[in-house]
Parts: sequence; C-alpha cells; structure tokens
Amino acid sequence: MVSNIAVLSALDNARTQWYHVTAIVIAGMGFFTDAYDLFCISTVSKLLGRLYYYDGSLTKPGKLPHDVNNFVVGVALVGTLIGQLFFGWLGDKLGRKRVYGVTLVLMAICAICSGMSLGSSPKAVMTTLCFFRFWLGFGIGGDYPLSATIMSEYANKKTRGAFIAAVFAMQGVGIIFAGLVSMTLSKIFLNAYPGPRFSESPIFSTEPEADYVWRIVLMLGALPAILTFYWRMKMPETGRYTALIEGNAKQAASDMGRVLDIEIQAEQEKLAQFKSSNEYSLLSSEFFNRHGRHLIGTATTWFLLDIAFYSQNLTQKDIFPTMGLTSKAENVSALREMFETSRAMFVISLFGTFPGYWVTVAFIDKIGRFYIQLLGFFMMSVFMFIIGLKYENLKTEQHKWTFAILYGLTFFFANFGPNATTFVLPAELFPTRLRSTCHAISAASGKAGAMIGAFGVQNYTQDGDTRKIKRAMMILAFTNLIGFFCTFLVTETKGRSLEEISGEDGGSGVNETQLTPKQTVNRPEQWE
Repeated sequence: MVSNIAVLSALDNARTQWYHVTAIVIAGMGFFTDAYDLFCISTVSKLLGRLYYYDGSLTKPGKLPHDVNNFVVGVALVGTLIGQLFFGWLGDKLGRKRVYGVTLVLMAICAICSGMSLGSSPKAVMTTLCFFRFWLGFGIGGDYPLSATIMSEYANKKTRGAFIAAVFAMQGVGIIFAGLVSMTLSKIFLNAYPGPRFSESPIFSTEPEADYVWRIVLMLGALPAILTFYWRMKMPETGRYTALIEGNAKQAASDMGRVLDIEIQAEQEKLAQFKSSNEYSLLSSEFFNRHGRHLIGTATTWFLLDIAFYSQNLTQKDIFPTMGLTSKAENVSALREMFETSRAMFVISLFGTFPGYWVTVAFIDKIGRFYIQLLGFFMMSVFMFIIGLKYENLKTEQHKWTFAILYGLTFFFANFGPNATTFVLPAELFPTRLRSTCHAISAASGKAGAMIGAFGVQNYTQDGDTRKIKRAMMILAFTNLIGFFCTFLVTETKGRSLEEISGEDGGSGVNETQLTPKQTVNRPEQWE
C-alpha cells in the first residue's frame, strides 16, 4: 500500500511549519502576478479608447470598437487556455520544478513588452499590445496547474485545502492591487497634469501624459514575477513526483527530509511495486472508469463559473457608471475617468471579492469543498437573478447602494464558493502521474468560459443598454444554476491523502461519506 511509504506518510502527517508558509508565498506570488496582469487591462481599456479612437465628429469621448475591446481584454485569456494545456502536460512529463521558472520568465518579459507596445497607428499599437498579451497569458496559463499541483503535493492532508486555497487567494490580492496601482498612478498624473472635462474641451480632456500611465500599469506586472523567480528556482521537486513518477525513492527521501527537517527512509522496492500498478494513461479505459466522472465535473463547473466570474470582472467598468460609482464620460477628463474606474474596482474588490477568498481558506477544511461550491453557485445565481429582475429600479440614485451591495455579494460568493473550489478540487482528485494535466484540462475549460464572458457577455454591457444588461444578468444567473447541479459530479476530498482520494494506494478512491459508519471507525491508523 502506498500509504505505508515513508516519504508520503511524512508529507501527509507533517505539522504545519515554515516550509508550508514559504511554498504558499512562492506559489501565491505567481497567482498575484497572474491576477494583476489579467485584470489591470480593465482599468486602462477606456483610457485606450480615448487616446487612440477619438472621432472629432462625435459628441462623446473615444471608445474602443467592440471587436478591438474584446480582443484587447480577451486575448490574454486565449493565451492562458493554451498555456494551461501545454505547461500542465509538460509538468507531468518533465517535473513541476523544471517548468515552474519558465512561466515566470515569460510573464515578466511579456508584461514589460505589453507596456512598450508601439506603432504609427492605433491599429498597430493595439495589434502589438494583443500580441504580447497573448504570450503573457500563455505564461500565466502555466502557473495554474503547476502552482496547484505543487501546493497539493507539498501539503499535509489535514490542512491541504486551506494551503491550496491560500495560494489561490493571492488572486484576490492581485485584483486589489490592479485597482490600487491604477488608481494611484492615475491620481499622481492627474494632479501633475490636470485636464478639463470632455464637455468643456473634447481635445484637451485627453491628457497627452496619459499615454505613459497605461504603459506603466501594464509593465509593473513584471515586478512580482522578477522578485519571486530566485525563490521559485530554489524549491526542490515535489516528493510525490520524485518518488511516484521518477521512481527515485532515495532522492525523494533526501529532498523531503531536508525540507521537513527529519530523517526519512527510502523504500525503493515499495515504490517500484506502486509504479507498476499505476501506469495507465489519460486516454485509457482505466482512467475513464476511475476518474472520468470527476474530470467531467471539474471541467464543467470551472467552465460555468468562469463565464460568470470573468464577465463580472471584465465588464464592471461598464456597469460602474450605472451604479453611480463613476461619472459619465463626458463629465470627466481621460485620467479622471481612469481614476474613478480604478477606485470603484478597488472598493468592490476590497469589500466584495477579497473577503470571500479568505473565508474559504478559513472554512474549506471544516465545511469541505463540495458544500462550499454548492453554496457559492446557489447564492451567485440568486443575487444575479435579483439584479437582472430589478435592474431598472436598482440603477436609480435611490437604490444605487443596494445595487452595489448585491453586486459585491455576487463577488463574495464567487470566491467563498466555486472560484476557489474549482481550483482546489482538480489538484486533489487525480493520480500523481496525471495530476498537472487534469488540472490543466479543468482550468482550460474554465478559460473557455472566461472567453465567452470576454467576447460574448461584454457585448451586452459595453453600451450601457438597460435591456441588454438585464439579459446578461439573467443568463449568468442561469449559468450558475447549471454549475450548482454539475457540482454533484465531483466528490468531497477533505481530510484524506492524495493517494487515497485517487485510488493510487490500491483502494477504490471512494468518497469517505459513502463508507458505512463501521468502515469509517475501523479505518487503518495511517489514515489518521
């Protein structure tokens, strides 16, 4: 039995110590960078429209055409989807550590290059920007399966959910900083180079210095990646990969013994027996029989969640004016509009998005992944249905704060709900040799949903049309309801070793809630 192998038992039963915190920070900083890079574009997209697409014959400020806006905002998601599949597969073939540093380098280079997008025409600038944001997304994509897999394989079974969720919670910090950095920079430039309202001076309301602001915002996304690179390269390969995939018991015992500061016995014969019994491939009937339902469950729930989650985040700049959180474009200058949009994004993220992540960290190993996901999908559906049904009343001055609270609650239950659990579950449900690949497939399915949000739902919100926004909210409410029912395809994983969950230990991988009380009471000591 795999549960008797010393290195795995040591990892499963290790007390929480400094190396766990270090792993969370190193992996989490990658996610901080991912979120900042993906969502900071929402704070500058309106500024890009004013700078590059102003038409003097119109009475409104310049605005990115729908197709250009969709590509600028969504092209990184396309890159992320492809990067997830490529690096996820590579993580199982070459090892987690070998691939981990490549993603950071790619993210840092492309973030800097995105801010240096140049051209003699608006089309040339946007094309260059989209090119680099695609490759930025490609690097970001690799961080999803690798960070989740590394953290799950390093963690002990008692607090594994909290550790993986803590890594993912850095996404919330990244979203907050995307708003905070954009707000701060736009305010600094606004104080130094104030411009008149558009209604007063259509030409001079777009401050020339604003062209520096969006570039600096994008380039700052490289900073956390650069700062994290050294520490990421110092991390040893996960003990599970070294032992169970490479079959090197001695190296795994040495690496994990050094990390845990204990002596671990190498058990080469036991590992050889285990490896020979777990050689099935992703496309085999054995994989489908053991894990097919779970893969369908993790992929569909992440797909449905990201339709709603990315629609919320990428279209909030269009909904803020309706909520009264930002002024009408004609009544402000370009930098003032960016400042107000960033401020609103920062406030919504701080009080709506951010708390949900950390409530999940606190309760995921107590309540469990399954019930948190069910609750989140259900509450998101309820709040989005209310917003869609009462949208015309909510957008009035009298009810704007009710609107803001309801909108914030959809973010809270996305993060104290499926946005966190869809990241955690694929890192636990699948066998070591295919864990990174299966997480990548699930995450890529999510990004396919995000692309629907970026390229589809945005068309409903970009013009501020009341009927279209109502329709979008009702569609998202229905999407979340489907996600609620798809959650029943996955199973609870809390409190069990990865090998027990996946059946690699020679068991069936059955959910403990399906065991009889007698079986649960009399389980072997190593399960404790």
